[in-house]
Amino acid sequence: MMKFIKNNILYLIGGIIGALGGYIYYIYIGCDSGSCSITSSPTMSVIWGALMGGLLLSIFKKEKK
Repeated sequence: MMKFIKNNILYLIGGIIGALGGYIYYIYIGCDSGSCSITSSPTMSVIWGALMGGLLLSIFKKEKK
């Protein structure tokens, strides 16, 4: 388990930061009418934020040669 965490630490940190950002986005900007598929529910905002955060920090991962 520790090896998995050590190998994927950037993805995990990005996911946590993105999930927090997605929830904050839902709280302050979210869609009240329900017509916005991502920002109308906190669950979707958190999932979308976690995915985007993980992808964003994945660009900094160095590949071993």
